[in-house]
Amino acid sequence: MDKRVYLLMVVSFVVGMVELIIGGILDLIAADLNVSLGQAGYLITIFSLIFAIASPTLLILTAGVERKRLTIISLFVFLIGNIITVFSPSYTVLFIGRVVSATSGALLIILCLTMAPSIVDPKYRGRAIGIVSMGVSASIVLGLPIGLILGNLFGWRAPFVLITVLTVLSIVFLHFFMDRVAPKPSVPLGKQLATLKNRKILFGQSTTFLFLAGHTVLYAYLTPFVKTTLGLEGSWISIIYLLFGIAAVSGGGIGGTLADTIGAKQTILISVTVFGIAIIAIPFTTFYLPLFLIVMIVWGAMNWAISPAMQSYLMNTSPETSDVQQGLNNSALHLGIAVGSFIGGLVIEQASIEYNPFVGALLVLFALATALISMYDEFHFFSKSKYKRRRA
Repeated sequence: MDKRVYLLMVVSFVVGMVELIIGGILDLIAADLNVSLGQAGYLITIFSLIFAIASPTLLILTAGVERKRLTIISLFVFLIGNIITVFSPSYTVLFIGRVVSATSGALLIILCLTMAPSIVDPKYRGRAIGIVSMGVSASIVLGLPIGLILGNLFGWRAPFVLITVLTVLSIVFLHFFMDRVAPKPSVPLGKQLATLKNRKILFGQSTTFLFLAGHTVLYAYLTPFVKTTLGLEGSWISIIYLLFGIAAVSGGGIGGTLADTIGAKQTILISVTVFGIAIIAIPFTTFYLPLFLIVMIVWGAMNWAISPAMQSYLMNTSPETSDVQQGLNNSALHLGIAVGSFIGGLVIEQASIEYNPFVGALLVLFALATALISMYDEFHFFSKSKYKRRRA
């Protein structure tokens, strides 16, 4: 295995931290910049929205640029975005910093995922992609708790100082240790979107969008929710995020195993159903911390269990456009995060944070409906077969 893959993993880790780290320090940002929690939450919304749109668009626009050079340029832009964030004197400037970071970060993740398999032997390509993906997973398990601890100790800007330092180190190491990587032709955006004419694909991608939206309605505001309903502070919040991150990464393995054993469709339906039950149960567990943690762990595990199953389902549904479906699914995921954080902010502004789990559960119910619509032909076929056997 080429050790340079781990450099790309570090880049994906840094970018992954920037996207969701805001969720753990929303209250600190809101208090410092004199904005509401809902407004602070829109910093997640704008990042994820740009991420979803810029990812496929920028990949097409930069198709002819040598990959190492493009990655370093993107890291410099990403660095500028984080420097703006660190020194932002107002909410507006911070918002601009998030826009710059998101635009460059969206391209960086795709570049890492495409460069990794191209710099290793063919037999290691799957493993290389997995290592880069682990960087994003690690940012959830380690990045959020570390960012939360730094934020509570030194202020909300401290995590972004760490990210700035890691970005500079990434630029230096990539410059000296990464070789040139030739670009590959990309699929035109129109051709990518044309695949959504397939009902199975459209509703499958919609399932990812609604599922992540329902998740983020609560997860983006987990810190203020926990503080409000459980009365916890400081280190306990970090422990909760760490447990959630471990559960989420474990859930990815569980989902992949289930998809291989009982099938992708069944795994998707089970994941969405159990996830929905868990998120709607959250408000009823806040009276007893151990019970809350158990349900939260189930919520975290099911949040990621759907990902490998959905990727498998989409690739099996349209094998000839499997690469396109992975890109679209990534965009659907981030678009779901953007919409979920926006809706969650509206719920806080108009009602109370205690209603966020119920709104999230409603969106997950819609996700279950779209999954069933996507898979309707298969289940309709099986039900008709059973009926014919009974008649016979």
